[in-house]
Amino acid sequence: MTGLDAVIAPKEGASIVLKEAFDADLHAGNLTNWQQEYDQTSRGGFYGRIAELPFADLQVFQESTSQALQQKCVVWPDSVWLGIPLAQQEESRINGLSVRSEHIMCRPGDCEFELTTPQDYELFGMVVQLETLTRMARIHGVDLNWEELTAHGRLSLPEKTLNDVRFVLGRSLQGSGMRAMPERLTHDLLMTALLEVLKTEQPAPAQTQSYHHRKMVVDAARAWINDNPDTPLTVTDLCQVTNVSRRTLQYAFESILSISPIQYLRISRLNGVRRALLNASNNTSIADIAANWGFWHMSQFAKDYRLLFGERPSKTLEQGRFNR
Repeated sequence: MTGLDAVIAPKEGASIVLKEAFDADLHAGNLTNWQQEYDQTSRGGFYGRIAELPFADLQVFQESTSQALQQKCVVWPDSVWLGIPLAQQEESRINGLSVRSEHIMCRPGDCEFELTTPQDYELFGMVVQLETLTRMARIHGVDLNWEELTAHGRLSLPEKTLNDVRFVLGRSLQGSGMRAMPERLTHDLLMTALLEVLKTEQPAPAQTQSYHHRKMVVDAARAWINDNPDTPLTVTDLCQVTNVSRRTLQYAFESILSISPIQYLRISRLNGVRRALLNASNNTSIADIAANWGFWHMSQFAKDYRLLFGERPSKTLEQGRFNR
């Protein structure tokens, strides 16, 4: 089984939706009204869990993932997303910028962004409609700096504010007394916590100009890889496409994505094969799908696939057909 859903519906409070998945990309589809694609980058079986508290104009969730991931994400339009990592975890990255213990992440709706997350990662998320946020900010006398919120991707917060908002979000999603509160009171409390974050945030832009160059190099290389899925590419090819040296390409990938170019080439295509296997028609073979993604040596492909995902390609194919 690839996913499990459950709904916890308190007598008076808002319903909490729990979703589980055992495939990274299926897990990416479990967050309501998001457009996402996840590539698994660390080895082993995947487990993901989302606890979501949805309102008409506000979405609050806690996401847990067992394996390291490269994520492409788009939040619903006319909204703002805040991502708040749980304390004491390895660093994540948003658009190549490291997210440390004092940081949260922030992106506007309908705008693609990328996350690099480590193994055993947990994140609180809040998405709010702009109209609701603007109205609540006006009522509570909070001045919102939209340029700061949307320009950099990460914000710095005082430790006490971060711990307080984590506490509120954790109680709302993990079964403490707030579940019994009427829905409108829970909504008001969560919006108050959100406004407290936006009152105390400070922008945390990239520290060096070289970041923008490294990001451009990585983006150009990834675009070429995505446009040529069935072509056996090499690092030399990527150097020529991006017009940089091998050393510069290596540094750009490791600083922006935390993996080397050759690792990215292999991992992104293995994840492409996995998505294709999960959606394959009954008369499609594993060899055909692997070849479409540039894998010609089947024994090496099968070995690499099993090392990354902890299962044979045939099992993935079987799971995809079983769940359709």
